[in-house]
Amino acid sequence: MQKRTLDSPEAVRLMVDSFYEKVQADPLIGPVFSDVAQVDWSQHLPKMYAFWESIILGNNAYDGHPFRPHLIVNQKHTLTTEHFERWLQLFSLTIMENFTGETAEQVRQRATQIALVWNNKLEYLNSAS
Repeated sequence: MQKRTLDSPEAVRLMVDSFYEKVQADPLIGPVFSDVAQVDWSQHLPKMYAFWESIILGNNAYDGHPFRPHLIVNQKHTLTTEHFERWLQLFSLTIMENFTGETAEQVRQRATQIALVWNNKLEYLNSAS
């Protein structure tokens, strides 16, 4: 498959779908999504399309609180640095396999920032309790 630029809603959808296929199959974080969070993919994927479109395309498609669901999951099953590292590995692999160009690298860097910040927030909350 030829790599493409990450510059359209269709490209964002490909990124999200490819990424979450990896997530669902992953032995470490897959169960967090399926068993702990009990993700309804028919609802989750459109939210993720909107979230990443807002970041990548600047279209303000997403209206929500992206950290809140992670906080709720963390109360049921502690999310660790290992979980965030695996999430980021799968995300980076998805970008590398499917996309090329400056935007793809910027998105990978943004995902890295999100993973670091959310991991640090949860580590702080976990150590405080």
